[in-house]
Amino acid sequence: MPVNVCASSRHVPDACVGPKEGADAAGELSLDGKIDTTARACSVLTASPSRQVTASEGNGGRSELWVIAGATGTGKTALSLALAEACAGEIIIADSVQVYPGFDIGSAKIRPSEQRGIPHHLIDAFDPRQPISAPDFARAADAAIADVWRRGAQPIVVGGTGLWLRALLRGLVDMPTLDPDLRVSLTTRAAREGSAALHQTLGEVDPVSAARLHPNDTLRVIRALEVTLGTGKALSLWQAEHALGKPRYQTKCVLLLREGDNYDRDLAARAHAMLEQGWVAETRALRTQLGATHILLRAVGYRQINEHFSGKAPQDRALVDRIISATRRYARRQRLWFRGEPGFEHALRVSEALPTQALLDHFC
Repeated sequence: MPVNVCASSRHVPDACVGPKEGADAAGELSLDGKIDTTARACSVLTASPSRQVTASEGNGGRSELWVIAGATGTGKTALSLALAEACAGEIIIADSVQVYPGFDIGSAKIRPSEQRGIPHHLIDAFDPRQPISAPDFARAADAAIADVWRRGAQPIVVGGTGLWLRALLRGLVDMPTLDPDLRVSLTTRAAREGSAALHQTLGEVDPVSAARLHPNDTLRVIRALEVTLGTGKALSLWQAEHALGKPRYQTKCVLLLREGDNYDRDLAARAHAMLEQGWVAETRALRTQLGATHILLRAVGYRQINEHFSGKAPQDRALVDRIISATRRYARRQRLWFRGEPGFEHALRVSEALPTQALLDHFC
């Protein structure tokens, strides 16, 4: 029986949305478009690995980490459940919104009742008042993977946050601790003077990064300035000095990529379903809890709803239409990210339905 990668056991049809746009949904506007607040003691910079994790480190003799990655709404959840059930697997979430409690409907977070008794790691694991970075995620995922292996099960990493997957699979670069007040100062200046002013400053101290970043890409511009001013060395130099490292894990991957009219319709249908299930009320509660300007409320969908509350939304377009447009843009960015991401060259690439036996043959 084929596993339909256009549907899911999530509480909304999993054929439709996924990673959240904008600032890596809400923090660092990473290349894959999802939330990354990488701004503290270390940073992912297309980096050299910290080290390779080997089969001798308590994994019961197993040597491969299994990965199901891909764009939003492509059916990662359905495939991961089928694989975990068949092969005694446990799931480690690589989604930069699902790791926070309260971000449920808009992140298409799987409910406990839908998990079929399969352990899911890192869901709701972090306090949204203290958003984590890609290195933070990688460390937490390392610990979860080691724990799964120690218990003789197979870890399956599932998600679409490309920068987080890169941090886990390719490694981290240690950097000097950055002053958190510097980011606050840069963020305040961006709000006061606009992103273009910061982009001009970036051009003076790191012209290579400035040429790569759009002036309106506020979060990446802030991040580039933060690294450059905070370390005394341009972000582009950090990146040039630290090419992608050797893999930290031996991996076997499935990469889910959809596009076309059917996919666009699925994304639209899921956006409608999410709104019907209370996404607006969920966002209102998060605004009350975290504040209207909180970085996590820049995730796709949450951002558009938040702008609606703040009166900043265009009045000539319906809320659902803006969410659908933002989601489709994000999905395109994800496809571009994964198609060019080292480590996925030999992944099994899937665009529609994948027979269950084909999935098992690939991994087992």
